[in-house]
Amino acid sequence: MHNSVLGERLPYNDYTTIDWLHDLVKDNVRHRRQRRTGLHAGSSARLDRIRIQVWEWWDAAQGWVAAALIGIITACIAFVVDISVVTVADWKEGYCDRSIWLNRRECCPVDKSPSLGVFGTCDDWVSWSGIPPSSSIDDDDLDLIPYTKAYAIYVLFALLFGLIAGFVTLTTKTNLPSVNNDNTDPTKMQEKGKVMYPTSGSGIPEIKTILSGFVISPSFLSPSVLLTKAIGATFAVSTGMCLGKEGPFVHISACVGSLVSKLFPKYRSNANSAKYRQLLSIACSAGLSVAFGAPIGGVLFSYEEISTYFPRRVMWRSFLCSLFAAMVIKALNPTGTGKLVLFETHYGVDYQAGHYLVFWGLGVAGGIYGGIFCKANFLWSKWFRKLGFMKRSSPVFEVLLVVFFTAVLQFPNRLIRQTGDIVMEELLVDCSHDGDGKMSWLCRQEGRTEEEGGKGLYYAWLISGTLVKLLLTIITFGCKVPSGIIIPSLDAGALFGRMVGQLVPGISPGIFAMVGSAAFLAGVSRMTVSLAVIMFELTGEVNFIPPFMVAILTAKWVADAISADGVYDLAQHLLGHPFLDSEHALDKVRKLDPDPDPGSGHKGTMEDLIPPANTMDEITLFTGPDFRVRKATLREKLARLRARGLMDAGLVLVNEACICHGYLPEAELEFALEVLDETRDEEEDDGQEEVDLWEGVVSEFVDRSPLTVTAKAPVEYAVEMFGKLGLRYLIIVEEETARVVGVVIKKRLLSYLDELR
Repeated sequence: MHNSVLGERLPYNDYTTIDWLHDLVKDNVRHRRQRRTGLHAGSSARLDRIRIQVWEWWDAAQGWVAAALIGIITACIAFVVDISVVTVADWKEGYCDRSIWLNRRECCPVDKSPSLGVFGTCDDWVSWSGIPPSSSIDDDDLDLIPYTKAYAIYVLFALLFGLIAGFVTLTTKTNLPSVNNDNTDPTKMQEKGKVMYPTSGSGIPEIKTILSGFVISPSFLSPSVLLTKAIGATFAVSTGMCLGKEGPFVHISACVGSLVSKLFPKYRSNANSAKYRQLLSIACSAGLSVAFGAPIGGVLFSYEEISTYFPRRVMWRSFLCSLFAAMVIKALNPTGTGKLVLFETHYGVDYQAGHYLVFWGLGVAGGIYGGIFCKANFLWSKWFRKLGFMKRSSPVFEVLLVVFFTAVLQFPNRLIRQTGDIVMEELLVDCSHDGDGKMSWLCRQEGRTEEEGGKGLYYAWLISGTLVKLLLTIITFGCKVPSGIIIPSLDAGALFGRMVGQLVPGISPGIFAMVGSAAFLAGVSRMTVSLAVIMFELTGEVNFIPPFMVAILTAKWVADAISADGVYDLAQHLLGHPFLDSEHALDKVRKLDPDPDPGSGHKGTMEDLIPPANTMDEITLFTGPDFRVRKATLREKLARLRARGLMDAGLVLVNEACICHGYLPEAELEFALEVLDETRDEEEDDGQEEVDLWEGVVSEFVDRSPLTVTAKAPVEYAVEMFGKLGLRYLIIVEEETARVVGVVIKKRLLSYLDELR
């Protein structure tokens, strides 16, 4: 027996779900209607066939055209952000005398001083402290005053950039709708609900939520969020904080997808929510494609990590979208290398069978790092941001605190002073061959002999750099600025791998930095196939795919043993976003005791999901023999659904024998009542008018064939049906009589699964 709890509420009451199955049918109806409208009275059959054929060609081509447009626009935005980040970040150390808008790489190209690694040196670059560029002189050789001056200016600029990024993020503050906790007035709604900053974070947890079929604030993918995300990401990354722009690029590409959808009626969110989400899945592939120059990895990332529904036609169009994004970003050439590969390496040596033990060890270390990070970041976010002074202060205060500690800790360590992508580029350099990187600071440290003091200090920088990255990334991820987790994880893994590589003779340490970066990111994100592809596209080292795979799989297994959820899943839970992961859900259900205690309430059958009796009373509508009900009854039912936070539910229509005759969702009921009111005369409506649920306006919104399942069926049925069919609701009936005993919506299933944690 379920307790009858007054004012029962489900979690996530400020989210609504879409019905994938209903939208699929809706698209088929659209096709049939369009074919009928293509037939014109008096015209020849041949002309009608041509007209219909042309429309069908254009209708089929719209997805491809939209995918290409998304790829092109995303690449253009990414080009502007990439150039801006490099330029703004360099202002922390100086400026170019020829033009303040030139970054150090453009001001002093490497080809002028090829022995200096990533940056050259020239008289055009002016340092704020009056010392030469940091790449051409060791900190140990500087006097205290110039070093302190450079240190202070670096910190001050970082704080300035953090302040800008924080305030830009605050401009997108949104209050999600919620329901008043006061049950005395069922029609009283709360004006403000959960606070959300659409520009903050990577945006990937929210996009996963949207693509799984839930509806978040419409402003999350608006043009204003796109603009603020690009500006905020530019200044946030330029601070030097342990965050990247790769995650925000995915959000930006989704915003572009939302904008492009308005150009094609069948992809608009208000026309077909399922088709709209397919276009967003396509758009997400462009984000990773432009971030890493990894077009294939971008498609696999959208499939493996973000999308819930990814049919073959979506994969093909994602491929085209990613292709156009890669072609345009290569033509625009933001890195100045003329190549798509971001961290191209040429180690010129091969690994031996014995090296697989080292790769395996890096995987173990990456798994431990990822597991610790996920647990620590989750606990930090729940504890630190709940403190009294943090709750009372502006989110910008936390950003400035993190920026300050980041700048103070990172500036002394030459290995982690620059932005994340520059750090990664330097850590992958091959010092064993003559070339651009041989005389870089890192290579000079690795070449130090015992007479020159040895490598002890260099090892200390590598170890401390790894630990500092772990600490700073834990406290940074979740701040109210645009931020991603990919580059910081790659940096930490590259630092650790480079340190391990010092102990392996006869092979470049950069190889282990490369494999270590993949292992650490796998431990944090739990990506597998897409990450392996991204790594070889990122470095151009196809020969090292087996080491990547060994490290990635090992890291995932170890991290899963420490923390079952990856960083994006934990972020969804922390932010309160609903998400149904069928695989994890089935694992939870399988662990249920087959012979539970009577008081546990978990039998592992659909009976566990039956709502309380008072809820069933309010969502059940008896239609009577003629399928007519008073309009006042419908309005009362609608008000009670809203008051209970059941805005995602609906009314189950039953006869006197309690046999289901249909289902009327809340949103459709509200719209139907509005239509009825508009069609009425202005005479007073006392609500006694009867509405026909079988024919007429309201009947068009009734689902006459809702899916049903017996109360004795396993809960796994609900998990599979909601996960694979994309249902919005499921009717529970008695096994012997087919009487309706309950209705399950996705939120109720999620609430049940949360109790099994």
